[in-house]
Amino acid sequence: MTNTTKGLVITIAGGGSTYTPGIIQAVLNNADRLPVKEIRLYDNDKQRNDDMFLIIQYMLKKEGFAGVHLLSTENPEEAFAGCDFVFSQIRVGGLKMREQDEKICLKNGLVGQETCGLGGFAYGMRSMGGLLEVVSHVQKYAPEAWILNYTNPESIISEAIRRKFPDIKMINVCDMTISIEETIAHNYGYNRKEWICEYYGLNHFGWYRKIYDKSLGRDIMPEIIDKLVNQEMQVADFNAGDKTWQEAFSMMSVITKNFPTNVPNNYLEYYLYPDMVVEHADKNYTRANMVMDGREKNTKEMAEKIRQGVEDNVLNFNFGEHGQYIVDIATSILNDENRRFMVIVPNNGAIPNLRQDAVVEVPAYIGAIGAEPVSLKPIPDFHKGLMEAQVAAEKLLVDSFFEGSYQKALQAFTLNRTCPSARVAKIVLDEMIEANKGYWPELK
Repeated sequence: MTNTTKGLVITIAGGGSTYTPGIIQAVLNNADRLPVKEIRLYDNDKQRNDDMFLIIQYMLKKEGFAGVHLLSTENPEEAFAGCDFVFSQIRVGGLKMREQDEKICLKNGLVGQETCGLGGFAYGMRSMGGLLEVVSHVQKYAPEAWILNYTNPESIISEAIRRKFPDIKMINVCDMTISIEETIAHNYGYNRKEWICEYYGLNHFGWYRKIYDKSLGRDIMPEIIDKLVNQEMQVADFNAGDKTWQEAFSMMSVITKNFPTNVPNNYLEYYLYPDMVVEHADKNYTRANMVMDGREKNTKEMAEKIRQGVEDNVLNFNFGEHGQYIVDIATSILNDENRRFMVIVPNNGAIPNLRQDAVVEVPAYIGAIGAEPVSLKPIPDFHKGLMEAQVAAEKLLVDSFFEGSYQKALQAFTLNRTCPSARVAKIVLDEMIEANKGYWPELK
């Protein structure tokens, strides 16, 4: 990493994302720990990147950081040369392809979701190529840079990167556990910053085994389970008014009532209750449509106001913890803080009774040399069985990507828990291949 006394260069891959302002706000809020001299927005969608450039430029001026150099570019050398950190949040194919993923699945009676089920696998096949390209650019132009990756689906992405770039300086992170913890604390009157959590699983596929509250001096998970069983949670401020997230957090109570031994990740609804999810889904107006009509539209309107010279009441964001999480990890690396985070890493014994080459989400301490995962106790057979099947399906999908194997893709789709039969798996796979021409490798 370069000398930071004069400030860092941060590149955001997927700079046009509606999540970029939250990351930038967190960077500015932590300027004492993460001094920045230049921010580069890299995106292959010039219009989105130009819109975000205007918004971030406006933020820098309003926050008193006009001296920070801001660049938007579609050129990888301009984006990555000499940078210190890369925050990656690319979406290959954009929301239009996400909409196709969701609707193809729902049309065939399956879960239509961004990262879970066969829609998640379709997205994974697109994302692997996109992120491998980003990583290759970083290796060429900034080999000492740290890549902090938010790009989904995280477990699949992590497996692909592990195979192609085993020594890359990269940490794969997801803020969903933070969102869950914030929502629990918000509903039941705790302070999440006092917690030390033991969590294990795959990305969007895991369980809490212990939530130790330092201020109370005890494991509070048993009482949280009791509260979840008896009192459904309401969304916290950062998801306020979002019907989809409210349904997701309500489902946490359903999961906990049936399996009251652990606090679950709410995404488990897609794997444990796919029939219920499909029953309540709108096949014609999916989450992708909501995002296009919500965050995407909102971002375009803000950029347009700035173009028109509006000075006040322009920004309309609810940032949540998304940006703060990735900035906290960056500062923990930069300043060797060795703070504890949930990250996605090769298992290598972290979960002793799970296959060692799995990519898992577990607690890890992060400092100057990267992530050092916590060694956990063996996990229950129920969780292990679910995870083993999902790991195998994801590995087959990554095999399919690298080998161009139709057979491996069909095996992956068939093994996914949200799919009831090989017949349906083949129907959906064939439709996904047609819809993803130009994004997927050719499968033979």
